[in-house]
Amino acid sequence: MENNQEKIINQTARDLLNQLSALLRTSQVHDTGNEAVISGIDKLVSIVNELIGDQRTVKLILRGEYFYLNDLRIRYSLEHLLNFDFLTREFKKRELGSVIFMSNVGHEDIKTFIGAFISSSFSQKPFDAIEKKMSAVQSVAVEKLMKIAKTESLDSRKMVRKTYFNAVTYAAGIIRKIRAGEKVSLKTAKRIVASVVDQIVEEEQLLLGMTAIKDYDEYTYQHSVNVSILSVALGQRLGLDRKKLTDLGMMAMFHDIGKINVPNEILNKPTSFDDEEWKIIRKHPFWGAKALLNLRKTDEFSVMSAIVAFEHHLNYDLSGYPKLRRRFEVDLFSRIISVADWYDAVTSARVYTRTPLSPDKALAVMLENSGTKLDPLMVKFFINMVGIFPIGTIVMLNTNELGFVSGTNQLFLKRPKITIIIDSYGYRVAGTMVDLTEKDEKGEYIRTIIKTVNPAKYKTTVAKYLV
Repeated sequence: MENNQEKIINQTARDLLNQLSALLRTSQVHDTGNEAVISGIDKLVSIVNELIGDQRTVKLILRGEYFYLNDLRIRYSLEHLLNFDFLTREFKKRELGSVIFMSNVGHEDIKTFIGAFISSSFSQKPFDAIEKKMSAVQSVAVEKLMKIAKTESLDSRKMVRKTYFNAVTYAAGIIRKIRAGEKVSLKTAKRIVASVVDQIVEEEQLLLGMTAIKDYDEYTYQHSVNVSILSVALGQRLGLDRKKLTDLGMMAMFHDIGKINVPNEILNKPTSFDDEEWKIIRKHPFWGAKALLNLRKTDEFSVMSAIVAFEHHLNYDLSGYPKLRRRFEVDLFSRIISVADWYDAVTSARVYTRTPLSPDKALAVMLENSGTKLDPLMVKFFINMVGIFPIGTIVMLNTNELGFVSGTNQLFLKRPKITIIIDSYGYRVAGTMVDLTEKDEKGEYIRTIIKTVNPAKYKTTVAKYLV
């Protein structure tokens, strides 16, 4: 829990980020002599000096997707989400990790920083350009965005894989226990989801990559875990704190628990459902809510879990199921989980959907259903999170190489990181990662995506490369 002093500092820190974001937007349109820019600089100076107070230094730091003021993570609400998202992208574009404000920050100091920040976007080495211009300023300094060392990255991959498969194993075990009528403890679930939250904060791309593993035989368990991971990642983008992210991840893991009441011959039916079978399938949200209320003593968490299980197929416009007698607003967690559930389901080969959508086509269909079946704000931030070419998308390059997207690039959305699995001669290779932003001596891109392809056509899967 935040104490009063932390709340005051956090509010002022939010004001700092909001004002910095507004000032940068204004400065992209007007020069630093414009009246609106001058006024914005004065406001920022006032906020910075208020934060410095009796301290000698205040450090604004970008770590992952979060901003920190010294060691305090700056929390924000949905109304400020676009400003924070804009600022995160702009810092990353310039490889800017920290801005350090020292005592007696003045108008000219901030004016120099804003000018350096804006002009650096035209430089080949934007951070170096900012640092050079700021070298003469005594009260404001900058530091480069930290990068993970290669050995740390390898260790991180092992931890991410362990977290993912532990979660799948747990999901399988708890579903079997509930089916058998045995008592279950949610302490293990909370510990596993807490690990997921930690990994999302530190290694979002690696953990999102694991959701691209699609195993037909393990669909039920992997789907629960994938929806949990995608929901937590989206919740982080929406600014939820760690406790809420853990609750969200647990609720997502149990969102489909009502399917334990659906007969296996229906769930595993290889052809389309008839009307009577659809009636049974559409009861699983109600059964899920009932099961979660009976799972443990009734408290706020069990009630919220039941609400999410009941609402996750209602649709944003309430056109889904179960059918309602009166209209109401769907809970935020339900709207987050609905987007994650929808995306993972349509990109997976289920019993009754043997041909899944490619990740990029799934996003296109999500956009078509934005505002009707899916919450448009959730869809917007989900697409911003996974990129134009989500991890797992199979692509053909102009070099005639085939690969899959193994890492997104927030600065160049059309140029993600690619793992090559078939070389330009048509031979399968072990999996070499390439960066599509790499250029040749003439300054031209070496590789470019020309199209996405159906993995079934090449009888390939990304799973073996990811694990």
